Parts: sequence; structure tokens; C-alpha cells
Amino acid sequence: MGDKRKDYITWDEYFMGVALLSGMRSKDPNTQVGACIVSQDNKIMSMGYNGFPKGCDDDEFPWGRTGESNDTKYPFVTHAELNAILNYRGGSLEGAKIYVALFPCNECAKAIIQAGLKTVVYACDKYADTPATLASKRMFRAAGVELVPYHHTGRQIMLEV
Repeated sequence: MGDKRKDYITWDEYFMGVALLSGMRSKDPNTQVGACIVSQDNKIMSMGYNGFPKGCDDDEFPWGRTGESNDTKYPFVTHAELNAILNYRGGSLEGAKIYVALFPCNECAKAIIQAGLKTVVYACDKYADTPATLASKRMFRAAGVELVPYHHTGRQIMLEV
């Protein structure tokens, strides 16, 4: 009998990989964000990515980042974290962990806290000093949500489809 292979991916690599792969579904030309919600026993519960709400034609709504508010994507796009929470069709998300490509904004932080998620693993915190992210961090601390920066391993996962 041979030995098991030793170069398999870790749970964190697996779930962050799923979050990043989910983000590749986004049609946003600038920012593709994915999220993966995982149970305490390492089972995927839900996934999401940033995009327009169901029924809102993504050819009829703006994808731009500048201009008058309603001429940009910002009032219309649903973030990956909120989509992952809303996509869940099971019971409670209490105690679950969410893997996200980008640190959650204050609106997603509220949804994460209200849904009972206890850990946020994030790949990037490029807006760390913005008011929305600072508000997120304050709420997460107050609610006892653990914030874990993802430690990139440098491993490349290639898919051929």
C-alpha cells in the first residue's frame, strides 16, 4: 500500500479558491468579488459573487464607477457576501465562516453579523482606511466576529474547462 499524497490543498486554500472562482462569475469590468460560506465542520453552505439583483438586466444597468450616483454601478450591485447569505436555503448560518476576496463593506458587515457568521477570512483589504471599512471593523469587533487575513501560499490552481 502506498503513502497518501502530501501536496493536497488546505481547507483555507480550498474555500478561498471557491470564493475566487465564484468571483469569476461577476460581470463587473473592474471588481470581481466572490464569497463562500462554510460550516464549522468544513461543508460549503453557500456562495455568491457581486452583480445586479435577480431580474435586473445587466445590459440595462450601468457598470461605471464615476458620474452621477444613479449612473454608476454602486446603488445597484449586490455584493458577494450579501448574495452568499441570501442564496443560502438551509437553516441557520449561526457560527459559520465566510471566505471573501475583498474585506466586507459596512453594509455587508451588518448582514454578516445579523446572519450569525462568526469568522471572516479575507484575501484583500485594499480599502482598509476608508470610512466604510473602518465602520465594518468596528462593528465586527463589537459583535465578536473574528477577522482572519488569508495567508497566500503562492500555490497556483489551474482549471481546464
